[in-house]
Amino acid sequence: MLNQSPEAVRRVTCIGAGPIGGGWAAHFLAQGYEVTSYLHDASEQDALQRLLKTAWASVEEIGLAKGASLDNFNWTTDLKEATENAEFIQESAPEVLELKQELYQKLGEIVDPQVVIASSTSGLSMTDIQARCSTPERTIVGHPFNPPYLLPLVEMIGGKKTTARTVDWTVEFYKVAGKAPLVMNKEVPGFIATRLQEAIWREALHMVANGEATVEQIDQAVVNGPGPRWALMGPCEIFHVGGGEGGMAYCLDQFGPALKLPWTRLVAPELTPELRKAMIDGCVQMTKGQDFATLSRKMNAGLVEIAKMKRKSAAS
Repeated sequence: MLNQSPEAVRRVTCIGAGPIGGGWAAHFLAQGYEVTSYLHDASEQDALQRLLKTAWASVEEIGLAKGASLDNFNWTTDLKEATENAEFIQESAPEVLELKQELYQKLGEIVDPQVVIASSTSGLSMTDIQARCSTPERTIVGHPFNPPYLLPLVEMIGGKKTTARTVDWTVEFYKVAGKAPLVMNKEVPGFIATRLQEAIWREALHMVANGEATVEQIDQAVVNGPGPRWALMGPCEIFHVGGGEGGMAYCLDQFGPALKLPWTRLVAPELTPELRKAMIDGCVQMTKGQDFATLSRKMNAGLVEIAKMKRKSAAS
């Protein structure tokens, strides 16, 4: 709450029970908070509990905060009940602007105006989301990467009516809550990380559509090439190192002119039925039909090891 320090927050409400909303709940629980999740329908409860169980195995291995326990979790289908004691709200409702505007209108009426409401939106602007909220000054985007309980990034940006105090307070809260907040300079569709991810996705779709590479070949190229480096450095720093003593200047001067064509030649490919089928079939073949739970455990296990390695490296 804005009238108390970020360190004093103990009760968090998570709106939404999908992979992002549930993932946020798991993260806050692992950090020792009391968490209440708002579910649109009680039928979502079983899937949410399975997600929490899967997540807990990973966060336990990394290390739990003092007092962290699944016993600190509650859920309800009553929005007012879910938010009445909240000291911070993380909203992860579906990416439908009308739905979010209606939700924020309700939250503006029932939630203490001192409580920050952060949206996990991956593409909508907070200026649009807060348009019908009576207390827009305390609303902000806090966009995570999936799964939120393992990946620390939170991209942040306020709307036109969000106050600077809200931004500053929320940055500190996320830091206290074990996240790595990144405040955007302005509202940009797709933020930073998602735009970079979409650029790679666009290239992958083109290569499959043109018969230049299979789904499996593309993933092999990333996993065995730039992927491991990206766990340690961003693309700009990698190119800076790749330039040797000359750094980034050498890379730009040597390779920039030759890269102009691949930088500019492609727009988004048309998602034809044939391309859709090729992508789906390729993923099924590559994963040998493994289900979501199996693939999630595989990904989480690797992310846990990376997190351990980075923590050990930072401490040395």
